[in-house]
Amino acid sequence: MTSPLIERLARDGRLDCMFVNGEWLPPQGQARATVTDPSTELPVAEIALGSAQDVATAVAAARRAFAGWSATAPAARASLLGQLHRLLLERAEDFAQAISLEMGSAITVARKAQVPIAAEHIRVACELAGSYAFVSQREGMAIVREPIGVCGLITPWNWPLYQITAKVGPALAAGCTVVLKPSELSPFSALLFAEALHDAGLPPGVFNLVNGEGPEVGAALASHPDVDMVSITGSTRAGVLVAQAAAPTVKRVAQELGGKSPNVILPDADLAVAVPAAVAAGMRNVGQSCSAPTRMVVPRARLAEVERLAADAVAAMVVGDPRADATTHGPVANQAQFRRVQEMIGVGLAEGARLVCGGPGRPEGLERGLYARPTVFSDVRSSMQVAQEEIFGPVIVIVPYDTVDEAVDIANDTIYGLGAHVQGTDLEQARAVALRIRAGQVHINNPAWSPHAPFGGYKRSGNGREYGVEGLQEYLETKAVLGWAPGTAA
Repeated sequence: MTSPLIERLARDGRLDCMFVNGEWLPPQGQARATVTDPSTELPVAEIALGSAQDVATAVAAARRAFAGWSATAPAARASLLGQLHRLLLERAEDFAQAISLEMGSAITVARKAQVPIAAEHIRVACELAGSYAFVSQREGMAIVREPIGVCGLITPWNWPLYQITAKVGPALAAGCTVVLKPSELSPFSALLFAEALHDAGLPPGVFNLVNGEGPEVGAALASHPDVDMVSITGSTRAGVLVAQAAAPTVKRVAQELGGKSPNVILPDADLAVAVPAAVAAGMRNVGQSCSAPTRMVVPRARLAEVERLAADAVAAMVVGDPRADATTHGPVANQAQFRRVQEMIGVGLAEGARLVCGGPGRPEGLERGLYARPTVFSDVRSSMQVAQEEIFGPVIVIVPYDTVDEAVDIANDTIYGLGAHVQGTDLEQARAVALRIRAGQVHINNPAWSPHAPFGGYKRSGNGREYGVEGLQEYLETKAVLGWAPGTAA
């Protein structure tokens, strides 16, 4: 890795800086966090944590920069985002290695998914900045879409770069200025991203980064009166706390929160295709994806065949050292999540779910590291805890159904509504089922991921949308100017 930040980290074992007003500055407080390699459970670095005072400094810088940045031509913003996109691709290996170290992503996954799809969000933001109609006319009036202002962005540890670019890209394209609080558990990729933005030539104060914990830095961002919008990706609990903190200042709140997504396998599905795809989707990123379809809803008459195919798919996975090219699934990202996964596997056994494969403990031969056994439960009832609660690990539950109507009811039997999958050979039936599922994004027969497809939740999975034009519009206010065209006066 060639980044000056990474070189400093390798030399000193610590990073005592935040990025504010175009400069790397020490935070005002003395708090530190230890970053641990989940594959070894050993500390790899210390990072400085910011405080509410540091948030205030960063917000002030963003506020000062807003007038100039919001007045730049969209084409100029597009040009800068294009330069950022090129830098992300040039530095892709640095980012991949950082993500693998900080949260245990298998290096092949980091190279093929974590980094390139993160870069896609910047590419799309670049395109939209150059093509979106920020001013349009109808019935003699102008409809003006203006940047909302200073945006506080709070991102998680599971897709650390991808979640940053999904927010920062459209915010900058819209003309907003930003204060980012990445997860303190996966800070390296965020710091590399700040470095890339600086090198791309972003004006001082437009993008600012303050590391810190949610109760301190996140709460300060959400409640700050000079922050016009806060966008959070995280747990439903964290989203509620942010919304409560934001309420007194009536700022806009966008939330991409928890999920317990269904994968409805219809009676006519080709199981040899559908089941391995369902297992792969449910356990991508070691199951640490908010929209992972971890509830496989299957025809009861075909349950035994589904179980066999699911077990075979899990057996083909290679769990191990995330830096090894053969590894498909690395460790769980942190100690708290490892405990959660082990606890919920125990809950599934206690509830009477039938274990198809996996179970508690580490995989054989992996005595050290936060490695969990990819686990599949069957004969799960929708009322069970393992079918209702987000586990955020490599655990899939198989819920059998007798009729398609019952399958839809099971799919919707959740407080969440982020994502869903439907698989079947009769496309008309698959479409009909997809339209009945209460979720923000539904995939029919495992289509390719699209950075233009709006992403967000129903129910307790959040508010607002990310990705594509809908994601850009979250960062815009709408102004109507009547009398814009001549001859329209009353």
